[in-house]
Amino acid sequence: MALDIKYGVSTWLWTSPFSTASIQELFPKIADMGFDVVEIAVEDPSLIDGKKVRKALDKYNLKAGVCGAFGPSRDFTSEDPAIHANCFNYIQACLDLCVDLDVKFLGGPMYSAVGKARMVSPEQRKKEWQSAVTNLRKVCEAAARRGLKIALEPLNRFESDLVNTADDVVRMVNDIGHPAAKIMLDGFHMNIEERDIENAIITAGDKLIHLQVAENYRGTPGTGQTNWAAYRKGLEAINYNGTITIESFTTDNKELAGAVCFWRPMAENQDLFASEGLRFLKQLINNNADIYNHTPLKTSVNGKE
Repeated sequence: MALDIKYGVSTWLWTSPFSTASIQELFPKIADMGFDVVEIAVEDPSLIDGKKVRKALDKYNLKAGVCGAFGPSRDFTSEDPAIHANCFNYIQACLDLCVDLDVKFLGGPMYSAVGKARMVSPEQRKKEWQSAVTNLRKVCEAAARRGLKIALEPLNRFESDLVNTADDVVRMVNDIGHPAAKIMLDGFHMNIEERDIENAIITAGDKLIHLQVAENYRGTPGTGQTNWAAYRKGLEAINYNGTITIESFTTDNKELAGAVCFWRPMAENQDLFASEGLRFLKQLINNNADIYNHTPLKTSVNGKE
């Protein structure tokens, strides 16, 4: 089955935080590599001039995606109403940026703070789940007023104790009960949490509107142990027609590297990470026969294979 896929790459692969100034370095080379989409990781909306970014997107014939960043001050499961308000304000700014950039949804793990992973009682877990559901229903209403959707992302057990699997996120979307509530999946987290990648994608089904990928070790797609055939089969089964985005991170920003536990580079350089990853993903989608006898790409880190 032919899949109608767009290919994207996250700005986090090169920089943090993304700002208007980032477009000068990133957008020309992302376009030259052959990507269709640049996924803008929004840490601080005040650093981004939507109109200038939109002009640059048009110049380089790129589309945009927008992904949120959710730390302790943006936590819908907190007991502090001020933190809820701060999270709403941040999301509203991200939704406005989506409108400026002609992006159809805001993605990310916006139900809770990344890194909030604890053993709590079933009663506390239920309370926090309901808090996230209630707040996200309001977010969906704000998104719908702008003609947008949200895409909720499960995280692995080390980064969240609330939503870890496709089953979890489907349950949350169903509990929210709003047509603007959709799903995004991230292959790194799925490689930790899912028993079956193909089945996880099928479980998300027509609610899946975005997919992020990297290798099992968060390196260049095609260089590790990931079962890429399962991705292809799952996407075919649901007739996926969205974007596949490479998401990983740079060690150049020490704060970001520490947050995602990157203690070493994952490729010789970030440009090769992106270009080789894109080449592999296009092969995966466009040449089905190769994925069943796939030999990992040979990439080097600091000159060593």
